[in-house]
Amino acid sequence: MASSSSLLSEEQFLCSICLDVFTEPVTTSCGHNFCMACIRMYWNSKDLEVVENFKKRREKGRHGPPPEPGKVACDVCTGMKRKALKSCLVCLTSYCETHLEPHQIASPLKRHKLINPVENLEDRMCKKHDRLLELFCRTDQTCVCQFCTEADHKTHDTVSIEEECGERKAQLGKTEAEVQLIIQDRQKNVKQIKLSVDLSKKDAKREIENTVQRQKAVERQAEGFIKDLEQEITELKRRSTDLRQLSQTEDHLQLLQNYPSAVYKPPPTKNMSEISEILNKEMEKLPEVKLKRIQQYAVDVTLDPDTAHHKLILSEDGKQVRTGDAPHRPDNPKRFDGHRFVLGKVGFSTGRFYYEVIVKGKARWNLGVVRESIDRKGIIILRPEDGLWTVSRRDVNVYVSWIFPPVLLSLRKKPQKVGVFVDYEEGLVSFYDVEARSHISSYTGCTFTEKLFPYFGPSDNDDGQNSAPLIISPVNHTH
Repeated sequence: MASSSSLLSEEQFLCSICLDVFTEPVTTSCGHNFCMACIRMYWNSKDLEVVENFKKRREKGRHGPPPEPGKVACDVCTGMKRKALKSCLVCLTSYCETHLEPHQIASPLKRHKLINPVENLEDRMCKKHDRLLELFCRTDQTCVCQFCTEADHKTHDTVSIEEECGERKAQLGKTEAEVQLIIQDRQKNVKQIKLSVDLSKKDAKREIENTVQRQKAVERQAEGFIKDLEQEITELKRRSTDLRQLSQTEDHLQLLQNYPSAVYKPPPTKNMSEISEILNKEMEKLPEVKLKRIQQYAVDVTLDPDTAHHKLILSEDGKQVRTGDAPHRPDNPKRFDGHRFVLGKVGFSTGRFYYEVIVKGKARWNLGVVRESIDRKGIIILRPEDGLWTVSRRDVNVYVSWIFPPVLLSLRKKPQKVGVFVDYEEGLVSFYDVEARSHISSYTGCTFTEKLFPYFGPSDNDDGQNSAPLIISPVNHTH
């Protein structure tokens, strides 16, 4: 704790001119105490010099520029105020260059504490003791005067304002250095993100270019097959004409001579099954490339229990849903009560998103996206007009896209994992067989005006025949 002087110290009764105990003490208008003889002697010796300087400076000051906005004005100037050069913490006054001169030439005033110009100097005085706030109480975290340390803050930890400011400036410097490190780290993160986005764009562009090249290659190959087949058709038509003419001839000798070559020469036909297989393999590669590209838009989907039908059981991690006797859930406006549906927690109103769901072991299921305002109560028609974009499995090999009227899908394999992709701005909802790397169905030309939520419908249990859960699966980008 800082030491403090007595309330009535000897120093308070010393004249700052003769440095002795006051003789006929007087107080000037600015609050300073002197001996009557000392102050008169000083005034008599300095009056002429000071007055002359004041005249010169005042004349110069009248034509000087006013203080700039935000600058502290001189408290002594009359008329046009000049910019203050210093503020005196003893006089509680701000002085311009002219009016500061007494503080620079008069010995008693030289002892005053001058600082860079500040406003509201009265705020630097203790309101209780009317003394300068020159100490800081660390206990109460407030500025105090010398008298405060003898009263309310007597037992507190106090230091000079300069010492406290020095420590705080050091702490501010340390904090500022830490902030600079954080800024550098964030700038590094921004740079990395920009680099990742740039690489992603390049990869996507390269994938698109590869897809276009594959498509063109398939088209060229198909055109070659078509050209060969058309030539084959022309040759077959010519032979058909020859055979018809030979069958109608009346020249028996000609018929018998040409008959062997006409009958036994095999037609120049190509192996169509081989051609179809080659084309199918090339065509299958196209959705595979596209699926790989859209998997980069994978999002983490978690089921929202507040939307789940009361007959649905959700896993603790919110990644699985199956039909069964679930714990009682209070009804709320978000909960479905007419269909065994549950939504994802997060909706999307811009950009692209993709997620995958394991449907292995299920005989029936519904997957897709719904708009936020979809009616949660009662029976819902599974169609885009009512806010659902859906693909369903019904019975053994019946897959349905609910474009109205519903469209039966012809799938060569039973999907074990279904990928759902949405391009909000493009108005596109697509479904993929992830393991077969093939396209299932798409809704195109859609108009979305609100948030879209992933939705899941595990359907009825069917006495255990459809008890397997729908499982939200992490997207494997290495397929």
